[in-house]
Amino acid sequence: MKIVKLCLVAMVATAMIVTAGVAMAGTLDDVRAKGFVQAGVNGDLFGFGKPDEKGVWRGLDVDTARAVAVAVFGDSNKVKFTPLTAKTR
Repeated sequence: MKIVKLCLVAMVATAMIVTAGVAMAGTLDDVRAKGFVQAGVNGDLFGFGKPDEKGVWRGLDVDTARAVAVAVFGDSNKVKFTPLTAKTR
């Protein structure tokens, strides 16, 4: 009985992993088709996502989005930042 349960759990886990991989592939294709990474940032939280005095976005969340853009497109400027609030997230 334990062997049957273990096999069932293994099959379900395998199915979940395969499905997740397929879903992620579709998402990446969608991002590539758009031509940019869409990033929601908190426009008022210093250190995470806030435009500087020249209007250039700075912060940890911004840097992460730019790193994703480099990984996907090879260009850190292929990011569109959208300021969000707790209500609009």
